[in-house]
Amino acid sequence: MKIINYSSFSIMLLFCLQISVAQNISGKIIDSQTGESIPYATIIVNNAENLVSNAEGLFTLSEKSSDASTILIISYIGYVSQKLSVEALVKQENTIRLQAGIIELNEVNVSNKKLNPYEIIANVKANIKNNYAKNSVPKKDLIFFREINNFKPAVLDVEIDKSSGFSKEALKKANAQMTAFTSKLISQPPREYTDILCNNYSYLTTKDDKPYYLSKLEVLKATKLKNENSSTSLEELQKSATDIILTHLDTTKYYRVKSGLFGSRDTISLRKDFNKKKNNKTKSNQQTATKSNISSFLLENSITNITKFSFIHDPEAYNYIFERATYTNENEFVYVLSFTPKKSRAKYKGKLYISESDFAVIRADYKLEDGKKVSGINLKFLLGVKAFENVSTGTVIYKNSPVGTGYHLQYAAHEAGQYIYVNRPLKFIELTDKDKDVVAFDLMIEGNTNEKREYLNINRSESTEAFIAKVTEEDFKFINLKSYDPKIWKDYNGIEPIEEMKQFKAVD
Repeated sequence: MKIINYSSFSIMLLFCLQISVAQNISGKIIDSQTGESIPYATIIVNNAENLVSNAEGLFTLSEKSSDASTILIISYIGYVSQKLSVEALVKQENTIRLQAGIIELNEVNVSNKKLNPYEIIANVKANIKNNYAKNSVPKKDLIFFREINNFKPAVLDVEIDKSSGFSKEALKKANAQMTAFTSKLISQPPREYTDILCNNYSYLTTKDDKPYYLSKLEVLKATKLKNENSSTSLEELQKSATDIILTHLDTTKYYRVKSGLFGSRDTISLRKDFNKKKNNKTKSNQQTATKSNISSFLLENSITNITKFSFIHDPEAYNYIFERATYTNENEFVYVLSFTPKKSRAKYKGKLYISESDFAVIRADYKLEDGKKVSGINLKFLLGVKAFENVSTGTVIYKNSPVGTGYHLQYAAHEAGQYIYVNRPLKFIELTDKDKDVVAFDLMIEGNTNEKREYLNINRSESTEAFIAKVTEEDFKFINLKSYDPKIWKDYNGIEPIEEMKQFKAVD
């Protein structure tokens, strides 16, 4: 008979449990009736940090939040909230099934007076300044920011058709390089994924006797996932093509670029002394660029943005339908209105979720109505350029600020897509009073660019002006990845990547 050493067995079991707890725990949120995933559901971790499920209903907890005793509160407007431990989550196979709310109001009543949807929108407009005023209390926001860019060229053709400085062999070689470059872009459309975790410190103060919103950004970690030397924007594409041209130009000369009737003030050269001097002048600062990018995103996705949120600020241009009234996880009633364009200037359709108590928009889902465009130009026959933004869809979620008063942006996602067409001649003209070297080539691009940005305020806490004054904004470097590595973010909560990001592998 085999004798079991229970003491050793217990130690081994405890060790195994510790190993399992140390791993990051993932979960999926679905509708209990339909089984469909629920995107952008709120997950509150230990009453301290806020997460959201991604577009596929998935979320992952940090290693420190994956302890069996960690408490999660899962909520979504119109569903019954759930409170459970990580241990309970694992027991139900990491799946959270939310049930639709039992209480549904068929009529909208405030102070026994029935309101129609247009009166609700009027109240929303009247309360915007109070609900979304700049918060003057010094605060610290822990932010996760993701940006996904891709370029899908349908046609991409660059050919040098004239050169006074090229030999026939050099011209042939340059065109061969161009063909290889464009063929690779079409067969392997470039994509880029950027993740940033940062602290944003801010408060409202005065400068020159005027209100001034001071903010400082502290980047904790940043990763970039992309193919090396790939181009995901028109600017990068132009630079890549230009670099190929420049390798065949005289390294001792200076050139200026001309496109059609228009010239450029930029001087181009391969001289080491010139480029060294120029690079010193244009040295990029990643921290500054990131701060500007996040700041602009917050401005664009503020409910006070009259242009973007025209379906709130320009009610005469939209049709509104009262769909139902439901409640939030705080048991506050919410009006649900759908909207569609009524006049030609209106562009969006979607839904608004509006608090009954103060008429704040706590969530908005929107997308372009079929056939509508955000903006565009069509100079195809005159200048060989055509472009328009034909994709604009997003979600914003606002919460009562735990610091100060009013509402703050907890989550926002926005996807923008553009169709582009460029068919233009380009020339590199030598800067000299003598006979000029001229390199001319034709550029033909047709395709679509797409950008998706997501913002998550994980935690907001109170700070002080004295502490923020001591914060130093320092530049940083991205951690460059060739494939997604979940271990990179194991110590932090954030936004779970969608499947395409998990499957991405860089091709050199």
